[in-house]
Amino acid sequence: MSLRPFRDIHRKKTKVINVGDVKVGGNNPISIQSMTNTLTSDIQATIKQIHEIHEEGADIVRVSCPDKESALALKKITKNVSLPIVADIHFHYKRAIEAAENGAKCLRINPGNIGDKKKIHDVLSAAKNNGCSIRIGVNAGSLEKDILEKYKEPCPEALVESALRNIEILEDQDFFDFKVSVKSSDIFLTMAAYRQLSKITDYPLHLGITEAGSFVSGSIKSSIGLGSLLMDGIGDTIRVSLSDDPVKEIKIGNEILKSLNLRNRGVKIISCPSCARQAFQVIDTVKILEEKLSHIKTPLTLSIIGCVVNGPGEAALTDVGITGGGKGNNMLYLSGIQSEKVLSEDIISKVISEVEKKAAELDSKL
Repeated sequence: MSLRPFRDIHRKKTKVINVGDVKVGGNNPISIQSMTNTLTSDIQATIKQIHEIHEEGADIVRVSCPDKESALALKKITKNVSLPIVADIHFHYKRAIEAAENGAKCLRINPGNIGDKKKIHDVLSAAKNNGCSIRIGVNAGSLEKDILEKYKEPCPEALVESALRNIEILEDQDFFDFKVSVKSSDIFLTMAAYRQLSKITDYPLHLGITEAGSFVSGSIKSSIGLGSLLMDGIGDTIRVSLSDDPVKEIKIGNEILKSLNLRNRGVKIISCPSCARQAFQVIDTVKILEEKLSHIKTPLTLSIIGCVVNGPGEAALTDVGITGGGKGNNMLYLSGIQSEKVLSEDIISKVISEVEKKAAELDSKL
């Protein structure tokens, strides 16, 4: 059972590119990615973090390659992880070539910063020869000098002009396997730039609010900016940028897509904020259940409501539900139907058991 969306989102149809075995664009699912914050040259630490990011639900991961040691480390890293890796490259064309030759499935570059045409040609040849796509990464904080002088400050038009300039560089080299981002730490600038770019290009778009900040503020900014664009049908892959554990970026990204019914993965919990009417400790219960049910990847819905004001109505729309009742006699709902009374102290164990049963039932039908 799933909640029916009030409004369906109609995505813009874009070209399809491959990042390893992940298809980005077209009608393909919107992918989620994060970026490691380990030293890439520390191979074991980077592999460990990539595994953690993958377990949380990432589809793609980006790693920084600021030096030759990091680029060459990709050879061992890519052999020990299953997520396709995007190599983050700035300025030095040899790092891009090394990354492509050592297992990266995408290069995040600005072609205009790579150098002369021969260097760009060499990078694109390495990409083609190794099945490597490109992300043109335009950022308000690193615009080309002449564009910045023209517009005086970062603005949507400046970001879009930079993107179009870099797109032309790749197209002139007969390279079309790329996606584009036009990021800023300002959500209004970012949204305006993506909307302008989406009107004039069919290449897939990578969405992000760059340098969004700490966990709370960055999550809010990203939810507003990315959510608004996604609701307009813009965006093919997303990255939530937080000054925090990269795993949390995936968690927030998943929640953004789940909230918009653009991704179904794991348990979607509907819970009340709690008040004096609650028959059990809602907040503590939800926190524990989030952790205890994190291993479930099957999409299903769970309602945890502390009283009978809204509880029965919410439970009628979810796969599993608990509604608080008097004297610790809470009601369990299964597929919207009253099932049995549950004591407050038994809620967590009972809900875990029923959610796991429901997940197994749904999996058996696939």
